[in-house]
Amino acid sequence: MPGKVRLIPANTNGPMKHVVIYARVSSNTMDQLESLKAQVSGLTKFISGHNNWKLVDIHIDIASAKKDSSRPAFHQMIEECKAGLTDIVVVKSISRLGRDTVEVLDAINILRESQVRIIFKQEELDTLTVGSSLLISTIEACAQAENETRSDNIKWGIKQRASNGSLGFYRRKCYGYDKDKNGELVINEEQAEVVRLIFHLYLKGKSVGGIINELEDRNIKSPTGKDTWPKRSVETMLSNEKYIGIAAVKIGGKNGYIYKLNNAHPSIIPKEMFDTVQGDHLNRSNVEQTEDGPKRKKTKYSSKKRN
Repeated sequence: MPGKVRLIPANTNGPMKHVVIYARVSSNTMDQLESLKAQVSGLTKFISGHNNWKLVDIHIDIASAKKDSSRPAFHQMIEECKAGLTDIVVVKSISRLGRDTVEVLDAINILRESQVRIIFKQEELDTLTVGSSLLISTIEACAQAENETRSDNIKWGIKQRASNGSLGFYRRKCYGYDKDKNGELVINEEQAEVVRLIFHLYLKGKSVGGIINELEDRNIKSPTGKDTWPKRSVETMLSNEKYIGIAAVKIGGKNGYIYKLNNAHPSIIPKEMFDTVQGDHLNRSNVEQTEDGPKRKKTKYSSKKRN
């Protein structure tokens, strides 16, 4: 017959430990405030599971990961720890305590010198039981993972905004447009007349060099306000879909994706005219599309043949 089981209650006669929570989020957006609420709730529940722990304060900062962003609650917590008012600091994760490895290690050293124990709940790290070398290596590994995750999240966010049309890059200003008080593109009529002139001159047979001569003869300033027009400026205008109301952004570098937003803003050039210019440009160029890919034509087109 098995012996009776006798439950031994936890020892609650030890000295009461004064515990504080430190929580941080990067902004006051709704999702970040929900994250803050979850941080505090989870850590409060964790603390309540220890009989001789007493939650005496909750320090909260709303500060970005930028080095120069202020964290008044963090500094207040440090000063209270130095004054001997705190025994244990509980944080959700390493990334919440500091914005980089150096900042985290500096904070840990200060707290340890003040005889304060730090617990990182998510990583299950406790400075009372973990040696310095293991703690440092773990923090460095976690910081690297955090940076990679943050980078992935930023890239994902950019792609999402590009897909739904809310990406700010769609509203980048170019010659012919201004921005209104809401940051939306509106036509600058004086510049738009120059854009239309460039397209008309090209369709009349003018080469890019001939268009530049015409613009300079008319004393029309370049987009940068100079008397001379770079060839690249005219070539870019003639191929810029922005003038037909299409905003395009490329996400992901050389091998990334191009996102296009139709009717993103008022058009300056009719689409039919724009398409005609693209076809004419292809005919004039020294490159032709073949089954084997783009190849140079046997006779090179010369802009000198046109005015």
